[in-house]
Amino acid sequence: MASMNISLPESLRDFVESEARRGGYATVSEYLLELLQRAMSEKDLDDRLQAALATRDLGEFEAADFERLRQLARGTIPEPS
Repeated sequence: MASMNISLPESLRDFVESEARRGGYATVSEYLLELLQRAMSEKDLDDRLQAALATRDLGEFEAADFERLRQLARGTIPEPS
């Protein structure tokens, strides 16, 4: 894995550390990695939906895709797979 250093205001650093502890993550890196994986998954789903809507072809979407959209709309995002 590659490393990346970021600078955060102290209040945001405290928030991230608190959320990582609250979520049971061993490290802040694990917490941030999961957040980024979720964001990437959501972007992929959004990109696929936008492409399908642009072509008016929803044939590439499966029931699981629509369930994921419902969960995103409800704010009940599942763990990334």
